[in-house]
Order: sequence, then C-alpha cells, then structure tokens
Amino acid sequence: MSNETFPLFNIALTPAGVLYAFSQKVPDATQAKLQSILSAKALPRVDVWMYKETAHEALLDHVFSAGWIQRVHRDLTAPDVKLDEFLSHVIAGLSGERRVALASTGGFCISHSGYSLEEAEALCVAAADFTEFAERQRSRGWQGASRMASFHEDVTMMMPTTSFVPFWVDGNDYCLVIAGEPLLNNPVLVELVWGIQTAGTRFLK
Repeated sequence: MSNETFPLFNIALTPAGVLYAFSQKVPDATQAKLQSILSAKALPRVDVWMYKETAHEALLDHVFSAGWIQRVHRDLTAPDVKLDEFLSHVIAGLSGERRVALASTGGFCISHSGYSLEEAEALCVAAADFTEFAERQRSRGWQGASRMASFHEDVTMMMPTTSFVPFWVDGNDYCLVIAGEPLLNNPVLVELVWGIQTAGTRFLK
C-alpha cells in the first residue's frame, strides 16, 4: 500500500477500540499503537500514523476489521476544558439511568453524575476493591479478571444494577461505575479517555 494510492483521512478509536486499547496497566504492542492515536491534541492522519512505524501498515487492516478504529473526515481536537468540569457533564451519557461515577487509584471519586456524593464515594471504593481483586487474579493467571463486571438483583440477570468498567491511562487505573444499562458503544467513552490522556499530569494534581 503506497502513499500515492492511500486515501487520506484522520483516524480515531471507536468505543470498542478504547475498551481494548486501555484494558491493561501495561499495554501490549498492539494496544500501545492504538493508544498513540489519542496521545496528541488532534487526531492523526492515517498516512502519518501508518508510516510512523512500519508495523502500523500491517496492523491497519486488522484493527479496522476488528472495529477498533474508524475513519474521520474532519479535524477533531481533544476536549480543551478543565477535566473536573468536563467529566460530570460527559459521563452521564454512559448510563441508561444517567448515573455514573468515575474512580481512580485507591477509590478516590474523581467525578459523579446522578449519584449523591455519598453513594458515589461508596461505589468508587467498591470499584477500587474490584480493581485490586482483578489484579491479584491476573497475577495468578486468570486474564478474564481484567474485564468488566456487572452486578444484578434480578434473578433473570437480564439488566445489571451496577457495572464496573476498569481502564488504565499511562499506568494509572480508573474505573467507571455505571448504574443500569451500560451505554458503552458511545463516542463519549472516547472523549473521556482522550481527555484524561491528553491532560496528563495536570489531571492528577
């Protein structure tokens, strides 16, 4: 595939791509390459991203077919606002009940929407406990423990009451706490992780 024949467009991670790329504290080679798409203030053009490393060209067809990246035919930039103001407005869209909290290392409640502060803080501590549990299980060889978890009150287990969705940005662990139906196939998830990643150390202060 040559530069002369390759159509030019920007690329972005899909929600599924975000869930895959940021699902481990230490990303593998494919995950690291996907994370690089959201490492800058603007989306990369596909030819720039592909030829940055030769391995990207071989990867392109695979990640497109897996549904991890998508074409974007306009220039988009990362959220340019203070994250503490941005998060509470954005994360509600990830829940069918519009109740979401975001936890960081140690169960600190970074932001919440729809929950009372007391509820959010209790759930964020529970999310941190789950993340630590999953990490212990992964160290014992159960890689399935790195995935999301849902909790049910209905015996049919059709709709969760609460879901935990862990992810890692630059080695820091976070966990979404989502009430009711998780609406993860949502561009809001991409905005959330992109905003956290580009904010870097400013967000952690």
